[in-house]
Amino acid sequence: MCGAKKILGLIGRNVDYSYSPFIHNTAAELLHLAFHYTIFNIGSPELVPSALQGAKSLGIAGFNVTIPYKQTVVHCMDALSPEAEAVGAVNTIVNRNGTLTGYNTDIAGVMSPLEPYKSMVDSHPAAIFGNGGAAMAAIEALCSHFTPSIISLFVRNTVKGDEIRRKFQHRYPQRRFSVHQPDDYPAIEKCRLIINATPIGTKGCDSRYNNCIVPPETDVFHSNQVIFDMVYNPTETPLLKMARKAGSVTIPGIDMLLSQAAHSFSIWTDREMPVGPIRKKLLELIESET
Repeated sequence: MCGAKKILGLIGRNVDYSYSPFIHNTAAELLHLAFHYTIFNIGSPELVPSALQGAKSLGIAGFNVTIPYKQTVVHCMDALSPEAEAVGAVNTIVNRNGTLTGYNTDIAGVMSPLEPYKSMVDSHPAAIFGNGGAAMAAIEALCSHFTPSIISLFVRNTVKGDEIRRKFQHRYPQRRFSVHQPDDYPAIEKCRLIINATPIGTKGCDSRYNNCIVPPETDVFHSNQVIFDMVYNPTETPLLKMARKAGSVTIPGIDMLLSQAAHSFSIWTDREMPVGPIRKKLLELIESET
């Protein structure tokens, strides 16, 4: 395709592993759209405001935002969608003639893969590991579209966890919340839904428990649970392997990745992403890499 292309990109730190460029560039190619998607690694939070100011000047059409900047970019926006304002996290930005508007498509990204298991989620305890932007989106999705009996937040920093609990308790006074340390295994075992909204499990991530949110020898998963891992690289994370061995229903991060990407793509282009063909091509790419 000749002529200038609009530039889209992913803002994050050390995210060269991301499949987002492949997903969005494949979508643009299939639909014959003049867009090109790339990665912008930003080294520290202090650089984010100047980077976004430069994006305005350069006319970059939009961004996705990932770890660790989903909350950092909020203060750089000229406007926020209701969802982004509610959770205090942005994962999609649109530049309209120098005005940056922040959206949150992670909420829809959580909702869509979980919908088939609504009967397993409603009226039962749910667990969310993490306290970042992805965790905020997961809490909002559960509060607005599901009815778990309680939402338990598993965080190392319980002070931060209590802040999140109070925020959502104020927004959803009819909901019940609790805060736990990540090693509260009896509480984990009671939860029907467990969502990993941390980077633990990501390829190259150095963490305890063999890159899993719980130790491999911990017998906390069972067949009455749904285990949703937001990590998508690798597609088969240590957490999913443990859960599948225990007979749990598993939801891989690639499902959320494609769902949130489709919503972002629609915001940028007013076109529907051809998710089916892209999923097929993405799985072929992943298979070739492994």
